[in-house]
Amino acid sequence: MSQFRVRNAVSPLRRRLPEAQPEALPQVDALVAELRPEEPLHCLRPAVFAATAAEFVAAFPGDTLYAVKCNPDPAVLRALWNGGVRHFDCASPAEIALVRQMFPAAEIHFMHPIKARGAIREAWMRHGVRDFVLDSMAELAKIVEEVEATGVDGQLGLVVRLALPKGEAVLDLSGKFGAAPKEAAALLCAARPHVARLGIAFHVGSQCLEPLAWRRAIALAGEVIQAARVRVDIVDIGGGFPVVYPDVEIPALGAIMAEIEDGFDRLGLPDARLWAEPGRALVAGGGSVVVQVQARRGDMLFINDGVYGSLADAGALAFRYPARCIRPAGETSATSRGFGFFGPTCDSADVMQGPFFLPEDIAEGDWIEIGQLGAYGACLRTGFNGFDRARMVEVADAPLDAPALPVAYTRAA
Repeated sequence: MSQFRVRNAVSPLRRRLPEAQPEALPQVDALVAELRPEEPLHCLRPAVFAATAAEFVAAFPGDTLYAVKCNPDPAVLRALWNGGVRHFDCASPAEIALVRQMFPAAEIHFMHPIKARGAIREAWMRHGVRDFVLDSMAELAKIVEEVEATGVDGQLGLVVRLALPKGEAVLDLSGKFGAAPKEAAALLCAARPHVARLGIAFHVGSQCLEPLAWRRAIALAGEVIQAARVRVDIVDIGGGFPVVYPDVEIPALGAIMAEIEDGFDRLGLPDARLWAEPGRALVAGGGSVVVQVQARRGDMLFINDGVYGSLADAGALAFRYPARCIRPAGETSATSRGFGFFGPTCDSADVMQGPFFLPEDIAEGDWIEIGQLGAYGACLRTGFNGFDRARMVEVADAPLDAPALPVAYTRAA
C-alpha cells in the first residue's frame, strides 16, 4: 500500500518526513481505485519537481532562490533540493525554520520587505540568515538596529526592493512593495556603510508572458544604481517566470533568459551576482488534486474542493487548469464539454467558472484530477466551513497536459 499522509490546512511540520523511493511511488489512477477518496487527494510528483528545478538552475546564470511561499510542502522542498536548488526565498520565521530544519547547509534569504523586529532577530540569531530585503528608510533602520542589538557577528546583506511601473503580467505586483527609483537610490546610499553585500531587487509580476519585461526592469535598476553611485553586489530579478495553462502560450525559457543575460551584461557590473526567485515555474507542473463530484447541475459540478481550499486561483482570478475524469468502474464518454465547479462550502462565492473540459457524461461519484496545482494549491487551503482536510501523496505520474480551448467555446445553458 502506498504511503500517504493527512494534514489539516495549517498543520506545521513537526518531524522529519521519510524520503519516498521513486520506484515505490504509485500511479494516480491506481490510488483512486484503491482509496476511493471522499476528501481531496493532493498528488505530488517529486521527479517532476526535481527535473524542472534542474532545468531552471542550469539555464539561469546566477543563484536560483526558490520562493517557498509557492509550495512549502517538505516533499516539494526535498525534490527541489535534489534538483539542485540551494537558495531559498523565505518570507516568515516559519518558512525559515522549516528550510533550516530540512537543509542545514541551505542559503536562506529573508525577502519580505516588511518584517517584525522579533522575526529579524530570530532569523539572524537562530537560523543564520544574513540577507534581508527592504523598501523604506524605516525598514533599513529597523534591520540595522535589531541585528546590532543581537551582538551576533555576521556579514549583513541588504537588498533594496525597487517598485516597477504597472506591467502586463497576469498578476501585477506593483501596488504593495517597492521604493520609487529616487527613493531606491537613496536607500542604496544609506545601506552601503552597514553591509558586506548590497543588492537591488524587483518583480515583474506573476505569470509574466513578455520576455522584454525583464530587460526593461533591469535597465531601470541600472539607472537607479547609476544615480546612487555606490557599489552594488547583487541584482535580484525576482520571479514571474510563466507556466503553461489551458489556452495560454508562454515564451520559451531560453527567450526569457536571453533577455535577462543581455540586460544584465549591459549594466556593466562584472563583479555583481545575479539572483532569481522562481516559484510557480518550478513547482506548478508537479502537483495536482483529485476531487470527487458530489452533484451535477447542468454544466456545473459540485466538487469537494474549492476557492477556500486548493482552487483559490480558479475563483476570483479565473485561472483555468487541465482536468481529466477518473472513473475506475468504466469508460467515460469520448465527447467533452466545458464545466464550471461549485466548491463544498455554503458560500455562494465558492465558484470556479473554468471552463474545465471533461467528458459530457460526467456524474456524481466520478473523480476529477486537476493539474498544474503544484503552485499556490494546497498551501492556500483554509479551514473555512470545516472543509480543511486533505490527503497528500507522492506519485510517479507525468504532469497533466494543458490543452488549448476550442476557438469558439460557449458553455451550454
